Amino acid sequence: MTLKQLKISALRFSKRLGVFNVIKNSEWRRRRLLILCYHGVSLDDEHRWNPSLYMNPADLHRRFEALREGDFQVLPLADAVSRLYARDLPPRSVAITFDDGYYDFYEEGWPLLREFGYPATVYLTTLRCDRNLPIFNLAASYMLWKRRGSVHETPSLGIGPLDLRTAGSRLQAWRKVMTLAGGLNPEGKRSLARALAADIGADYDAIEARRLLSIMTPAEVSALAAQGLDVQLHTHRHRTPRERALFDDEIARNRQRITEMTGRIPTHFCYPSGVYDRRLLPWLSDLSVTSATTCDSGFATPETHALLLPRLVDHGGLAPVEFEGWLTGAAALTARKRDLKDVIA
Repeated sequence: MTLKQLKISALRFSKRLGVFNVIKNSEWRRRRLLILCYHGVSLDDEHRWNPSLYMNPADLHRRFEALREGDFQVLPLADAVSRLYARDLPPRSVAITFDDGYYDFYEEGWPLLREFGYPATVYLTTLRCDRNLPIFNLAASYMLWKRRGSVHETPSLGIGPLDLRTAGSRLQAWRKVMTLAGGLNPEGKRSLARALAADIGADYDAIEARRLLSIMTPAEVSALAAQGLDVQLHTHRHRTPRERALFDDEIARNRQRITEMTGRIPTHFCYPSGVYDRRLLPWLSDLSVTSATTCDSGFATPETHALLLPRLVDHGGLAPVEFEGWLTGAAALTARKRDLKDVIA
């Protein structure tokens, strides 16, 4: 039995004993905010390709049902953070966030949220909003996975045979392709994606037409913001420079574009790819950022630094009892706490 299986068994046993309900309704849980983090919601089979990034819409629906059936209080992010530090959270508080701003959120995620009446925040990376193209590194990986189990010559790419028979060999193939992509502009990467598709027998045009792996357009962001979506900062280019001027520029451009699309000035931030370090905290404060979320698992408490808020990164590999364990707080009691000394400096 693996460690994960042991944890799941322990959580199921705890639930049967009534531990989940005791913790869920405790003062300990009432003082804590669970911020959920999602990325993509599958339009096709993306959750099978990358379950750590994508969720099946049916699974996300079941997650939201668990929130409703457990009487969890889903709050808007800004309200949740404000009440956290005012020590005024309602029982069983949760906030929902989505990173990056994929088109699939527009088609699948937002309608699900509306069905349940849940508020949510999208941390939007803005450079790709105007491109309306699949993100190249994701599209390349997805196409290689679609052609898994085979070996292909590459007359168009000229990088020798690509072995797609195992996860390890597909990773090596992807690295070869990414080397070719270095320095290319968006149209160059688009041409490279089509050449890769031609060599391995994938259908890049279908990926592009279906809007898989792409970011929402400005018009789509504006439409959802008008319906109540909260849109917040995630940098312009989805990167975290360690030079002050470059970092300030990322936030300034990101903030300007979001303000243009939504009519509201964003003040909450999410670290791209969950990467952060000590230097960024005063920079964010100087830029009038009031909260920042990480990808570290955990609950936020009134003692948590407002620019280091943990989240639960939910994904297709998380069993329902694990998710429920996090909602109640039972799973958090055995989770490893990440100390600031562990942060990349």
